[in-house]
Amino acid sequence: MAHNEDAEIRILTGAYERLPVPGDRPAELDLGCGTGSFTIALAARYPERQFFCADVMLGRLRKVVRRRNRAGVANLEVLRVEARHLIGIMFPDDSLDRIHLLCPDPWPKNRHRGHRLLCCDFTTQLHRVLKPGGIFHFSSDDENYCDAVNRVMESSGLFELYMPGIEDVGNIRSDFENRWLSEGKMVHHRAWKTLPLPEITIGH
Repeated sequence: MAHNEDAEIRILTGAYERLPVPGDRPAELDLGCGTGSFTIALAARYPERQFFCADVMLGRLRKVVRRRNRAGVANLEVLRVEARHLIGIMFPDDSLDRIHLLCPDPWPKNRHRGHRLLCCDFTTQLHRVLKPGGIFHFSSDDENYCDAVNRVMESSGLFELYMPGIEDVGNIRSDFENRWLSEGKMVHHRAWKTLPLPEITIGH
């Protein structure tokens, strides 16, 4: 069955190209956007910014397109691509002002933790694509995962905790966060700001 929404989804799975990011306005990425409630609301609130949202689930992205179009949001591009591929290859250096990674699967079992995005290699790629002073916004209902992410971010030496980086988000929530809140769970948010790369001194 053909889906009209598919023509409005940029398919990047297996692609090796650099995404064009407008340099005349702030740009943000919602990584693992689900059905898009958070990104669409944020894009509607800030029409002067450019937004990207990415997921691998085509059914979810079709819902994003339908929601976006019903809301009349014109500043949101929908991408189908795996997160590591997108951050590692697709975005140019210093191209994004903020990246949101909200309520990802915490993969709590030891044998599955290799599936987690947040690791040393991934933090270097986050730093690469964020502009100087750019913000990484993370949330989770899993306290152990939050603690693990805190340790990874601190040990990277590339970011510092900076909660004012998400003050403008206000009460905008993802579908996942609304679900956890309805079940009485607390969702923890963290924001980090990029630090300058350390200078390398080459001895004689």
